[in-house]
Amino acid sequence: MGGGASKNAVADSPEPKVLENQDPIPQDKVDDARMVADLIENGTSNVTSHRIDVSADVIKEDVPDDAIKVTTIQVKPATESKPKAEKTGPPKYGIEIRKQPIAKGNGHLTVSDSKFPGNTPLHSYKIFKFQQPVAPVRAERYSVSTMEGALTARDRVGVQDFVLLEEYKSENAFIFNLKKRFKEKLIYTYIGSVLVSVNPYQQLSFYTQYHMEKYQGVNFYEMPPHVYAIADNVYRSMRNESCDQCILISGESGAGKTEASKYILQYLSVCSTSNEQVGHIKSQLLQSNPVLEAFGNAKTHRNDNSSRFGKYMDIQFDYKGAPVGGHILNYLLEKSRVVHQASGERNFHIFYQLMEGSDEKMLRKLCLEKTPDTYFYTNQGKCAKVRSINDRKDFIAVQKALKVLEFSEQQIDNLFEIVASVLHLGNVNFSANDEGNAVVQNDHVVQKVSILLGCDLDQLLQALTHRTIEANKEKMQSPLAVDQAVYARDALAKAVYGRMFNWLVESLNGSLTNKDVKRRSLIGLLDIYGFEIFKSNSFEQFCINFCNEKLQQLFIQLTLKQEQEEYRSEGIEWEPVEYFNNKVICDLVEERHKGIIDILDEECLRPGDASDKTFLKKLEETVGEHKHFVTHALGDAKMRKTIGYEEFRLIHYAGEVTYSIEGFLDKNNDLLFRDLKETMSKATNEIIKSVFPTSELARLKRPETVGSQFRTSLNKLMDILMSKEPSYVRCIKPNDAKMSDRFDDNLVRHQVKYLGLMENLRVRRAGFAYRRTYDVFLKRYKSLCPKTWPRWDGPAKEGVALLCKHIDYADGDYRLGKTKIFIRFPKTLFATEDAFQIRKHELATQIQASFRGWSQWRKFQRMRDAVTLLSAHWRRVLACRLREKRKKAVHDVRKFILGFITRNRPRCPENAHFLDYVRISYLQRCQSGLPRNVLDKSWPKAPAALEEAADLLQHLYMRNMTLKYVKTITPQRKAAMEEKVLASAIFRSKKRGYEESVAQPFQDKRQVDQLKPKMQTSMDPGDKPIYCCTVTKYDRHGYHARQRTLVVGSSATYLFDSKDGKLKQKILHSELRGISTSSLGDHVFVLHAPSEQKQKGDAIVQSTFAIETMTKLANIAKKSKDVKVVENGSILHDMAGGKQGTIEFHAGTQPSVTKSKQGSLVVIAPGR
Repeated sequence: MGGGASKNAVADSPEPKVLENQDPIPQDKVDDARMVADLIENGTSNVTSHRIDVSADVIKEDVPDDAIKVTTIQVKPATESKPKAEKTGPPKYGIEIRKQPIAKGNGHLTVSDSKFPGNTPLHSYKIFKFQQPVAPVRAERYSVSTMEGALTARDRVGVQDFVLLEEYKSENAFIFNLKKRFKEKLIYTYIGSVLVSVNPYQQLSFYTQYHMEKYQGVNFYEMPPHVYAIADNVYRSMRNESCDQCILISGESGAGKTEASKYILQYLSVCSTSNEQVGHIKSQLLQSNPVLEAFGNAKTHRNDNSSRFGKYMDIQFDYKGAPVGGHILNYLLEKSRVVHQASGERNFHIFYQLMEGSDEKMLRKLCLEKTPDTYFYTNQGKCAKVRSINDRKDFIAVQKALKVLEFSEQQIDNLFEIVASVLHLGNVNFSANDEGNAVVQNDHVVQKVSILLGCDLDQLLQALTHRTIEANKEKMQSPLAVDQAVYARDALAKAVYGRMFNWLVESLNGSLTNKDVKRRSLIGLLDIYGFEIFKSNSFEQFCINFCNEKLQQLFIQLTLKQEQEEYRSEGIEWEPVEYFNNKVICDLVEERHKGIIDILDEECLRPGDASDKTFLKKLEETVGEHKHFVTHALGDAKMRKTIGYEEFRLIHYAGEVTYSIEGFLDKNNDLLFRDLKETMSKATNEIIKSVFPTSELARLKRPETVGSQFRTSLNKLMDILMSKEPSYVRCIKPNDAKMSDRFDDNLVRHQVKYLGLMENLRVRRAGFAYRRTYDVFLKRYKSLCPKTWPRWDGPAKEGVALLCKHIDYADGDYRLGKTKIFIRFPKTLFATEDAFQIRKHELATQIQASFRGWSQWRKFQRMRDAVTLLSAHWRRVLACRLREKRKKAVHDVRKFILGFITRNRPRCPENAHFLDYVRISYLQRCQSGLPRNVLDKSWPKAPAALEEAADLLQHLYMRNMTLKYVKTITPQRKAAMEEKVLASAIFRSKKRGYEESVAQPFQDKRQVDQLKPKMQTSMDPGDKPIYCCTVTKYDRHGYHARQRTLVVGSSATYLFDSKDGKLKQKILHSELRGISTSSLGDHVFVLHAPSEQKQKGDAIVQSTFAIETMTKLANIAKKSKDVKVVENGSILHDMAGGKQGTIEFHAGTQPSVTKSKQGSLVVIAPGR
């Protein structure tokens, strides 16, 4: 779980939630239901004579993922060869089971492609589909209490221990099992006692107080794989055996190492004993994390909280198992990050936390601004703000942690002053003077540094631009060039920060270390960088990969040692294991006088013009013949294409890595000019003064190189680890995008290789894949042997021996040790587990049958007594009710007959009930027979006594219906009805076709939206179209039919050419004299308009919607009284020049409009 990418993870067996309003479900019921789902999914079949009906495991889409609902699991004798589907209820499956002695065949029996030992009363089973398959339970919700309990789920979620992989030599099978578990949010898997953890990149909820308590004090394999299981096993081993322990956490950046170490520390603080003093120590141990993360972690491309140093922490426990102190060792801090960051990366967190979290007073004191882009050492990565990091909140946590760790206010102030001085130091710029020597451009920035560190300004300026050279016991000042001055500035920044970090670790140790000299037990926690292979690998990657080579060597040696020790203690013969011994690579790097580190040191120390290229040439001469070393000059033609001239390649256990020699000598020397050391030693800042002691200036011996220091510290670390019992957590990063649902096979394959997991698995599987103590093994599988079931009173070892003999294990498949049984092949264990899962159903059948028989007999006894008592009382109650019912019925009949006899008399006691009955009956008939609309005048007939009331009710009801109808009419509907009323007044009983138009509602704005823009612009200003339709106009000269568009505006009526939109005639409403039409069924009408003063005269128009058009026009122009309907004969119309024309109307069956020989217009249409 690396550096902050994931705060939580999930383990194998979350507790199943029960749906709301459902009773809790026993775990055995859940397991049985899931086993049946497995059988259904696998489709196994055999001969049967018992049946299990399952109506369970149905999870609908709206049910939460972590909810399980098991309805029933019933076992009953089979009565048919195949079960039939039930008529009601959900679709089900039938699983038939037969108990039979299993015949031997070469010592084994194969059932459903799995080996089952013979002579065992097992079950074979067959599945019959009823209607539709039951949806299988989601695999990630499978809950197990032991590792053996999870064997039935191996097909869905993989095996919890890679040792149980059948194809353990296959890297593809290894990665597929890892991927399968990752997809089910099962991020932990064992390789024996080694924990493999995949970073889930999401917040998971499996690290609560409940889960910590769940893992306390249990056997390592009793719970699913978890980092808590490793921590608990280490803690109990430390307490019970008084033996020092250590946990080695490794993996590349972003794999989850830092988070794993946090959870282990958290678990140890919870599970250990406590009192007030111990509680303070626990708090200090936990609070050391935020401090080290702030000063030693940074955002990289791979991880937002990447540890840029190696850390080994010893936690000290007393004889009671309570933490009493701790000690921290740090390795190879990435000091180059202080002065340079790649794009997309940040400097150490503390720089950003200080700027973001400080108040205005502190910022003024430190001469800082809140913007990281102001400072060169924090603006190179261009990503000061990171979504997953809250610098303000983290700074508050750091301040709180420093106080808990008993840092004084003065020390805290000095720490932050040093951090601020490094920021200012990065902004010191240089330029060249006339002589080409470097001079400081911004003295005020150097002044800030001198104030914060408490050193002399002039001396600091001089040290940044000059260097003291001693020759022949004479000292002289040599000015620096600009590039040399920049190097001196950066070297000072790295030295100040690096030494401050070492001081911080030492101070933490001073706060954590227990002063009591009594014997203490230790638990070590190693969180160190994993194997790194980048596009460009330099000195840092060389050191890191050398460290991983040493750890891999230790890992294989200790793993073999543990295996041999367990075999020896159990009396099992050890079989030698072949494995790759990477000692040859370690010797290539660290061997005295011949190794790469010593060659590098020799090149750094020798006089003359030493450079990275001479170092490479020296390597070729010294170790060029080594089979794990190659350069461009030493490689063949094919290899030279992949290795540059200034590169060399090492063949590590995890693969080939090509290193660039650029900067090797400078990084190994890590020199700081004496003038700068002298300036820092005179500083008044207590921390700086202590980390730059004056005694260092008196040393004439050249300081040890970085490579030699790292080799020495690494060898000391190996000695520390060798003195302890190790446990391992191997962290894997599933993808580079930090996504919770992506599993990059190639990336994971690369990590599996360089973590040496396949090598570890091969060593672990070289002997026996599975081992358990006798009592655990017998407790689970004793039901498979009649001699050990249901109770075994003898020694567990003898019971296991009988069990193995009964189920006919082959001699080479297992061994019996002193306290454990060893099983060689996973398939043997899987076959035993499958036999046990099937055997459970026979036991369930027997238990259910006995319990149900007893339960039903007890239930029958109680029901029989209850029925006898209840029946006696109930018969009495029924008799009493019948008597009262008959008495009341006689009384009601008498009153009804008497009321009928006196029904015509005035109301009196004798007929009151009868009259009330008549009224109620009438009102009930009215309720079902009332009119449905205002036009319906019917009314239920009333009795003679209620005729007046019926008239009043009818009147009130009709008024009420009329009022409701009126209220529902909208203004638009009202206007439409008014137009219909107007049309009725004009045309009713006068013109044929009016009756047909009544049922057709008039259109409010027919075709107005279809007017051409030209037509609208031709209308008078302010006049808007109200009504529009297409008409046929007959001109006054020859009565030719023309297609026109009639537009009625508010002040005039317009006739436009329908094709080009040209205005043909405009008739002002004020000048409209009237509208004439015939009484026939034609659609012709005449608009009478003036013919003088260049007016065109009357317009003869034919419209499909003649009645609608005339009504609209009459209503808009206020000419309703001027509309004339001519009964028979003709209509005269005026033409230009004072002439008149005649339109003759004749009744006929064939409608037509033609011009007669006399020159008049003849209209033939159906008559009235």
